[in-house]
Amino acid sequence: MESIFISDLHLDKTRPSAVNHFMEFIRDRLPTMENLYILGDFVESWVGDDDPADGVIDAFEIIKSISKKTKIYFMHGNRDFMISSNICNKYGMELIEDPTLVKLYNKRVLLMHGDTLCIDDLKYQEFRQLVRDKSWQKQMMQKSLEERLMIADTLRNKSMHETTNKEEFIMDVNEEEVKKCFIKSDAEIIIHGHTHRPMVHEVEIGKRKHKRVVLGDWGSKSHVLILSKKILELQEIQLK
Repeated sequence: MESIFISDLHLDKTRPSAVNHFMEFIRDRLPTMENLYILGDFVESWVGDDDPADGVIDAFEIIKSISKKTKIYFMHGNRDFMISSNICNKYGMELIEDPTLVKLYNKRVLLMHGDTLCIDDLKYQEFRQLVRDKSWQKQMMQKSLEERLMIADTLRNKSMHETTNKEEFIMDVNEEEVKKCFIKSDAEIIIHGHTHRPMVHEVEIGKRKHKRVVLGDWGSKSHVLILSKKILELQEIQLK
């Protein structure tokens, strides 16, 4: 049996092939998958419990359909932080905090979305603090569904524009911040997404060696982490 970690699928009505790919992936892995961890940005945007889930509802339904056999954990990303515990419960997922420390197969594993490690991107960190504020979210929910969908599109387009003009190092993790997280949590492994730079990094602190696993986004090629008693493998899967 194995635990599977995914992030940054960015499922959206404009990418039906990605939705189908996710569903095929779940069906293929179901026989051996005891845990599924979704570490943020499962969908491209989410504006509240009344979000129509246009084009992505099948992805939620397949999660619900396997939830009696497989434990499913969901963590907020920077696109889907408005997904509530009510929505998670509806579709058989357990909402977990960012970060969350778990013990799997006798390993201490720290789970994160990854955006809090990118502390050099000061403008983004300010934005993150704003939109994660409960009062901001409450004000947002007082707007009509149509208004919220328009705001989500505006914020997404703004983010894409700003990303193209930022230096690469700013959008990656800060190595000192990574070490701080290892020391504070006493984790052996950190697993996160967000940066869309899939790789297994070796991190040495003192005389101890740690692993930082970066999950990939889901495009023509996707990267997932398979973890079991015997393996830790960042696996590339092709979009059919």
